[in-house]
Amino acid sequence: MVDAEFTDRAVFLPSADALVLADLHIGRDATSNVSLSLGERTDLTTRVSDLLDRFSPSEVVLAGDVLHAFDRLPEEAEVTFADLRELVDEAGTTLVVVRGNHDTLLDELADPRDEYRLADGTLVCHGHEEPDADAPRYVVGHDHPAIEIEGKRRPCYLWGEETYRGADVLVLPAFTRFASGMVVNDLRGGDFQSPLVTRTNPLRPIVRDEDADETYRFPPLAEFRKLL
Repeated sequence: MVDAEFTDRAVFLPSADALVLADLHIGRDATSNVSLSLGERTDLTTRVSDLLDRFSPSEVVLAGDVLHAFDRLPEEAEVTFADLRELVDEAGTTLVVVRGNHDTLLDELADPRDEYRLADGTLVCHGHEEPDADAPRYVVGHDHPAIEIEGKRRPCYLWGEETYRGADVLVLPAFTRFASGMVVNDLRGGDFQSPLVTRTNPLRPIVRDEDADETYRFPPLAEFRKLL
């Protein structure tokens, strides 16, 4: 996958001039059992602002599970979402919101789509259910992939060529830092919740090291497991 730039758990697709991020889980802070604030609002707004400065995309697409709670919409979540929308508007960028399985109350904040086609034909959906439309490439979230390398868990992207309906699939890590991630080292297709992931052996992990400003593209899991 050469026409993509990976950074901070998001992906920029130059061919579509679009920035895509999934699984923000806004409101996780407000609904947690931890009495001390996790700093969710500042973390999300600072990182999105940095991504907008870096890529200046025409579109920012939130690929589902924008919200965390199913049954209530905390005031803090409303404020955080409003701040993110304002950042995108001030950048002269269009915000597109795609619905995920957590987003039962998202209609109160936005006009979400079930799936969204980018300018290059890529289809963005959350990944919790099969998309209606066919596409040459799908970008999804939902499973929060991570990989353990030398005892350290790292969020990762998973890239599969022609692995769903003969099309390519890119699975994004959760954008929120407050999700531990699902370790994919020994998982098989049936272990994933997304119906777009039916086989893991051909999936290539992609790991971003922000401190070193390096992106590491590994061989398919069938080969990479032997090296771990």
